[in-house]
Amino acid sequence: MRTQKFKLLIAILLILPLSLITAQEKTSQAFWVHEDVVKPNMVGEYESVVKELVDNMKKHSIQDVNMITANLVDSRYLYVGPIENMAQLDKPSFATLSEKMGKDNMSALFNRMDKCYDIEQDYVIYLDKELSYMPTGITQTPEGQDYRKFHYLHFTPGNRAMVKEKMKAIKNMFAEKGSKEYYRVYKSGFGTRGEFYMVAVAAKDPIHYETQSQENQALLGEDGNKTMGDLMGNLLKYEVFEGHMRPEMGYSPN
Repeated sequence: MRTQKFKLLIAILLILPLSLITAQEKTSQAFWVHEDVVKPNMVGEYESVVKELVDNMKKHSIQDVNMITANLVDSRYLYVGPIENMAQLDKPSFATLSEKMGKDNMSALFNRMDKCYDIEQDYVIYLDKELSYMPTGITQTPEGQDYRKFHYLHFTPGNRAMVKEKMKAIKNMFAEKGSKEYYRVYKSGFGTRGEFYMVAVAAKDPIHYETQSQENQALLGEDGNKTMGDLMGNLLKYEVFEGHMRPEMGYSPN
């Protein structure tokens, strides 16, 4: 049931120190993702319900929830929060908010949300800090850059090691050339269909993205074309999706 699954998502997105997202001492960080595929004609209602949910968490100063939210142009909404381990699934689900706003009121809110989509899924991904290129420090939400391009690099188990080596080569090339186009790399985990790397690139807007992409291509030159070609030649499939971060639909405690 949608209500229970969304409660479960929020329950495991327990507030963690900010250092778990930005610090460099760990080579990876696990994130639980809840994805809703919203009906195109229900987007307005869906966003209204989610914002109402967020307003209630703010109103009651809920301290055990921490999530960022993105939506893609195909009406998918992704709720992403850090987890330390799968044991967090056993945490009490949404008890604090239910107590604060009332069980019936909270159930009514989720029932309205249930009507807005037919498809949802939950899975785990891992931020790979060794493959990510953010020389000034890793953050998921660069200030003033809410536009996103999500590049999905699908590969077979047999090509896993080769693709990782190609990804390392690309990062090394970006570093050597002093590229200003930064990116974060996430690896597929529990619950995903097949294996992939997802490369997230942030920008201010589509024009800014295209500008920095063209400047980066010029900087990397033929070396860049060759290295990128080597990577693409080892992939099973490549997909790219456009999206935006939605700070007003995310939540973190004060």
